[in-house]
Amino acid sequence: MSDGHRPYNVVFLCTGNSARSVIAEAILNRFGAGKFKAYSAGSMPKGEVHPETIALLKRLNYDTSGFRSKSWDEFAKPGAPPLDFVFTVCDNAAGEVCPIWPGQPMTAHWGIPDPAAATGTQVEIARAFANAYGAMQNRIAIFTNLPFEGLDRLSLQARLEKIGRTGETNGDVA
Repeated sequence: MSDGHRPYNVVFLCTGNSARSVIAEAILNRFGAGKFKAYSAGSMPKGEVHPETIALLKRLNYDTSGFRSKSWDEFAKPGAPPLDFVFTVCDNAAGEVCPIWPGQPMTAHWGIPDPAAATGTQVEIARAFANAYGAMQNRIAIFTNLPFEGLDRLSLQARLEKIGRTGETNGDVA
């Protein structure tokens, strides 16, 4: 990225915007600070962030005061930040008709299992959230280390899609 370029704007989408997309927003804003600005949204936001999402992020020393469950419509309105990347992180959102995004962003599907659907003991539920965090952190680490300046749009798109398949088979995304 050349000097003076604004950070890349990235939005993570899920249906409810209460767990996976919020986790992804937190991770990218921490590990991509200065190069990326992350947001999250949902097609049918639940209206509140899942309590276990907040608990996990607090345990990992994130400031959770700014997280909220919001509609993806906020990012299609006039005055919204121009988006460079849009990632769906749940299978339902991947199949929905998305708004027209300002900025003609690149898109990819990075689906991971929904920790909010986990059942069992509190430990098992917490483990599901931790697993979602780990999977998303792995994908975001690969994403933030891509050589953006050296990739044409088609090559970058292929890399983004390959990142979404990380962990499905052997994890190779080189």
